[in-house]
Amino acid sequence: MQEKTFWLDTVEIPAATPRDFPQRVDVAIIGAGFTGLAAARSLARGGASAAVFDSHTIGWGASSRNGGMVLTGLKLPAAALISRYGKEATARMYAASLESIDFVEKLVREENIACDFARCGHLEVACKPKHFDDFRRSAEGTARHFNHQQRIVPKNQLQSEIGSMIYHGGLVDDSSAGVNPARLVAGLARAAERAGAAIFEHAHVDQVQHEGASGWKIATARGTLRAANVFVATSGYTTRVTRALQKKIIPIGSYIIVTEVLPEKLATELSPRNRMIFDSKNYLYYYRLTPDRRMLFGGRAAFFPETSSTIRRSAEILRHGMTSVYPRLREAKIEYVWGGTLDFAFDIMPHAGQLDGLHFSLGYAGHGVAMSTYLGDKIAQSILENREPNSSHNENPFAQIPFPAAPLNLYNGRPWFLPLAGAWYKLLDWLT
Repeated sequence: MQEKTFWLDTVEIPAATPRDFPQRVDVAIIGAGFTGLAAARSLARGGASAAVFDSHTIGWGASSRNGGMVLTGLKLPAAALISRYGKEATARMYAASLESIDFVEKLVREENIACDFARCGHLEVACKPKHFDDFRRSAEGTARHFNHQQRIVPKNQLQSEIGSMIYHGGLVDDSSAGVNPARLVAGLARAAERAGAAIFEHAHVDQVQHEGASGWKIATARGTLRAANVFVATSGYTTRVTRALQKKIIPIGSYIIVTEVLPEKLATELSPRNRMIFDSKNYLYYYRLTPDRRMLFGGRAAFFPETSSTIRRSAEILRHGMTSVYPRLREAKIEYVWGGTLDFAFDIMPHAGQLDGLHFSLGYAGHGVAMSTYLGDKIAQSILENREPNSSHNENPFAQIPFPAAPLNLYNGRPWFLPLAGAWYKLLDWLT
């Protein structure tokens, strides 16, 4: 069993093309994941000079470590969003979630990225009868408010969707997709470079300093430059360099195991329609077949970001979870295990706009494959058009919602409360 991301064994992500370090660019982008690379591609195509800086390598963070699920909707249920933001604003945000998948599909086609993108749909499974009742209400609300159709699958019909007997029904959304995220981020990097953007790996940003009307001074491990604009695209890896954003984002660990290649008959029985599957718990499991018929099984086995010890412990927890869902996988060999860090805002919403003059997009809460790519492009367009990101004229609805910090300013970017949060969510799963 390797502590290595399965996806990275399916593609060799190219090193960035060597370039002279620039003295000045129109836009300096921090983070070479989906968000930063999508922005770089759009900026360069729009005629702006863009340079991307990453502490590690292209796609090193969440962009190559996720489950490859390209999901509709937002993390919170529609009713909660409508109560918080109103029907009109929520409808715009929900529409953006659907548009984000269309955007990725179009990008993959335009740039000829071989990343196994497929509209296989997702299946949410109910861990309790009450959760299935919630599915019914959710599907009715989604159809009524957002004109988007989802399908309820009663328990007695669930075998057509999943080869497990432990759930109480399901909710299917055919618009969701699956993808090989490492191949996607590799293709996006190539596309950004073809468009004219520069990417600098092993170029940790040490300081971002505002120099008034002339823009920004950015000190990196590779050199110092000036930029008219700075775009922060660091998600769960946001640091003290952008302190105001770090205090609004909680880094949370997510962990994945992947089995050996399964016999075709068994794989088809486990997931007859090859859906992206996740369950209804707060401390959820998510799982899918890979294109070569392995079972990929992930979850919040530990809330803390990845370390060797949390990865090892999570592998045990996830194996137990996988065999509780699929007892027929008890003898299956686990060939990969890894962890990564995703980002939650305190309101569990994506946010993209401007803060203290810095452009940013983050807070994807596990729904980031499509949304991060989409919002990277949206922020790039707002920079190109010199629009005010928070204006009502912007097509990005996530710039117009409040971006809260911790209550009473009790958070400094170090998530000391994660053990308490984990215990609370486990209790909620037991109670509700």
